[in-house]
Amino acid sequence: MTSPESTGPDAAGGAYPVVLVAHGSRDPRAAEATRALARAVSAARPGVDVRPSWLDHTEPGPTEVLRALAVAGHRRAVLVPLLLTAAYHRRVDIPAAVAAATASGPPIEVRVTDVLGPADGSVDPVLLAGLRRRLGEVCPGRFDALVLAAAGTRDARARGSVGRVADALGAEFEVPCRVSYASAAPPLTGVAVSRLRAAGARRVAVAGYFLAPGLFHDAVAESARAAGAVAVSAPLTDAPEMADLVLRRVDGRSGRVVAPTG
Repeated sequence: MTSPESTGPDAAGGAYPVVLVAHGSRDPRAAEATRALARAVSAARPGVDVRPSWLDHTEPGPTEVLRALAVAGHRRAVLVPLLLTAAYHRRVDIPAAVAAATASGPPIEVRVTDVLGPADGSVDPVLLAGLRRRLGEVCPGRFDALVLAAAGTRDARARGSVGRVADALGAEFEVPCRVSYASAAPPLTGVAVSRLRAAGARRVAVAGYFLAPGLFHDAVAESARAAGAVAVSAPLTDAPEMADLVLRRVDGRSGRVVAPTG
């Protein structure tokens, strides 16, 4: 259901535009994955202007997109962080980009939603459904243990949110599920797989907790297979559940509204 708080009509006519903000990567596969998700969200919500943007490595950035929307006559936009944890990029980079967009030029109000991961302590069942889909694509049979492989962060609260997803995923499959990281925090994915195998697990699968392909996911897949994992799932990218999850964030009332200063 479309909420009037989210994609209702604005001054330019039609629904409020939606700006997706991804981390960005030097790997061109990551940008294409973000564009694919933007297309999936647009297809799921006809008539809504959905625009991708990136914090780094790929253009345009969110400030540029928001300013362009304001120049086009839009007076409000909804910005969705394509992030799985509410760490530095959500706390610092995205607010700075929005502040820059609203500091000058035509006025525009921006509602920033929660990230796609568990920002409020709960794991969205749609996120779990996307992880299940990707696991089913590569490992349709049974496994007796799981590793949830994430990019990594030094933020303890963000790591806690990854742990909640691992707990929920393990409960879904009724198997132990351990967290691993590609960088910034231990253990590495190969280490997590080896530990589960040493504890008696014979078929360990790895769920990739990534929104887009790139060097981190490649490293996770390589180390997992070297350690004996039976399968490594692909990034979530434009799975139908992810488009649904983005729109759930758009339709929600959470997030901070940044009013224009001009």
